[in-house]
Amino acid sequence: MKILVIGEINVDLILQNYQAFPELGKEVLVEDCTLTLGSSSAICAVGLARLGEDVAFLGKVGPDVWGDFCCKRLRDEGIDTSRVIVDRAVKTGITASVTGKTDRALITHLGAISEFRADEVDCAVMRGFNHVHMACYFMQTGLRPGVRSILQQAKDAGLTTSLDPGFDPEEKWGSDLRETLSAVDVFFPNEVELRGLSGQDDPEMGLRALQNGRTMVIAKLGRDGAMALIDGRAVRVPAPLVEPVDTTGAGDSFNAGFLHRWLAGRPLDECMQYGAACGAISTLALGGTGCQAREPDVKEFLRKRQVHA
Repeated sequence: MKILVIGEINVDLILQNYQAFPELGKEVLVEDCTLTLGSSSAICAVGLARLGEDVAFLGKVGPDVWGDFCCKRLRDEGIDTSRVIVDRAVKTGITASVTGKTDRALITHLGAISEFRADEVDCAVMRGFNHVHMACYFMQTGLRPGVRSILQQAKDAGLTTSLDPGFDPEEKWGSDLRETLSAVDVFFPNEVELRGLSGQDDPEMGLRALQNGRTMVIAKLGRDGAMALIDGRAVRVPAPLVEPVDTTGAGDSFNAGFLHRWLAGRPLDECMQYGAACGAISTLALGGTGCQAREPDVKEFLRKRQVHA
């Protein structure tokens, strides 16, 4: 499959295992740190490439060391970066991720993330691709007004589409995203995003609230695995038990694993199991791409747990 990922690209500065969460006027220590490729879209792109998919990336960076770093990391994974825009008027974005054993807090300078605009996406660029994936809907304020149009043009051209909304920093969960879902085949909210978008605390009720007759919603529930509605019935896949090092990008690795199997026409529960395995494996090293799996890794991981996917 040829997959085009359209979205944000930035670096992550990961500060691992804090002694106490930082407060204003105080200093705390962490056990480790690393600078790595970040952003939901780019992490998913790398996950797809490692699983053997043919991936290209369209996004924006600044003419700086961070932008060069991001593009080189993508190229090192075999991803086509010829469509990445270098804008001399902006800086490449950066996220500081303060992580613990089971969760993290993020501080982001958007930079090029918010300056990437929908009118910079020439839909002719989709020719020759089978699928378009987008992510980080709320933070990409320049792209957001045109996301629905981009995805609809992809569908009109015969491509399948997927979207990961990411967190809304304003927690408004605008109705425009609900409208955008009319052009989305697979939607990947986590439990916080599902709650914000649906207004429902219960994941199953949240899934039912987002049903539109077109979009398959896959809820990523962290330690509780993943859930989707299959023929109107809620199906949950458990999360594999691992001792996580860093949860950064686990949801994006889930997306990559799910899409890899879904695009191959596999059953939905199998796709969720595969995605959950990819997400779990990705937590075993620092950074979203530090331990992303290749196909033999996932097969061995599932074999040891006697799961067939």
